[in-house]
Amino acid sequence: MKVLAVADSDSYLKWAACLLAGLPEGCTTELAVVRTPITPSPAQIRAAVSGSAPGPASGAGPGAVPTAGPGAVPDPPVLSARGLRRTAERFRPDAVLVACTGPVVDILTSEVLAGLSPRPVFVTGLPGISVPATDKAWLFRSGCDLFVLHSGREVEEFSEVGRRLGGGGQVGLARLPFLRPGRPGGLGGPAGPGALGGVGGSGGSGGSGGSGPREGEAAPAPPRDRVVFATQAKVPRRREDRERILLALADLAERRPDLDVVVKLRALADERQTHNERHHYQRLWQELGGRSGALRFEAGPMHEHLARAAGFVTVSSTAALEAIACSVPLLVLSDFGVSAEMINLVFEGSGVLGTLEDLSEGRFRTPDGAWCTANYFHGDGESDWTGRLVSLVGQARSGRLTPAASLLDGPEYATARRRARLRVEVPPNVLRVGYRAKRRMRRYLKALG
Repeated sequence: MKVLAVADSDSYLKWAACLLAGLPEGCTTELAVVRTPITPSPAQIRAAVSGSAPGPASGAGPGAVPTAGPGAVPDPPVLSARGLRRTAERFRPDAVLVACTGPVVDILTSEVLAGLSPRPVFVTGLPGISVPATDKAWLFRSGCDLFVLHSGREVEEFSEVGRRLGGGGQVGLARLPFLRPGRPGGLGGPAGPGALGGVGGSGGSGGSGGSGPREGEAAPAPPRDRVVFATQAKVPRRREDRERILLALADLAERRPDLDVVVKLRALADERQTHNERHHYQRLWQELGGRSGALRFEAGPMHEHLARAAGFVTVSSTAALEAIACSVPLLVLSDFGVSAEMINLVFEGSGVLGTLEDLSEGRFRTPDGAWCTANYFHGDGESDWTGRLVSLVGQARSGRLTPAASLLDGPEYATARRRARLRVEVPPNVLRVGYRAKRRMRRYLKALG
């Protein structure tokens, strides 16, 4: 089975690379980034694919992402819409994993990759926490044959949206692919707060950091001396709320000089990401006149940070699930609300919600076992997305597959699709110049009127 994956941002690229690594043995895969205004930088691309840890695939061609055995993933190319079409025509995939933001998923499946012969199975999904399910997410992806989700709750909610709206194809269940295998620590015991204990010792689980061991030697476990704050581009929105988080982190650093307090950035100030970040944490800290060295600001793969973590904190981030999988005590801050708007509604009942005061005093939590089982830590045997994909590919090869019908094919969506097409066809620097000229013209006409 040949699978082509295309991503448009850092978070979708990480998800796509890891998902490809979980395909059945013998699959031939290729991974590419489609050029848009949110194209990740070379450093972001490298970080996104570094955690998937696959090896060479059977029969993989140039540029293929390996899927079995030891090895490193090559950096995927950044392609224009036309280049992506040529790649698909050359590769002739059985399936295309469209790992992109909603409007780009729609324009790739409806226009850029339409008419491929033979028609591939189109697969899509969301790269992180997707509770609650939204109509908008389903509408943009309704032209795909398989929608991959990551918990029983998500599958149930999106299946209900599909029944209500129509369109789309099957809904499949996967384990979030960048969660390390194995049962997360702390399950089975009571969830609740606990003071951050001594640091500097080795961690019992989690990813490995640094260079590998010499032949015949065991890799030394890195010290657990770090508290990692994972930022979220969209929330909290207010500058003042973000400043409060930075001050609480600085307070923890002052109370606990033995800890390395790190603000893990999704992107550097001059890099793009899936969602625009109006108040970048590193800039805010500089504007606050924060003490140099009190906090460190770093990007890079999350699994490398978690390998050193004694504690983890976020407002809302899929990285909280990575922390659970690595047995790292954590806090999901509730000071700014627990709601769909804050993208943290799923953590109700998890036992890991806490406050800025908890953060200042180093009180982190372990998750509730029942919550974990219901949310993202189901058994591997429950995942069915690869079986569904193999079945759909078989139907397509035999001519029995009825392609998914997009709900956005009507004339009322033509203008929105033209705008989306510009995002994948026009170079981002040219597009930005055009947007600026359009805004200036609007201001000029408004002044005249």
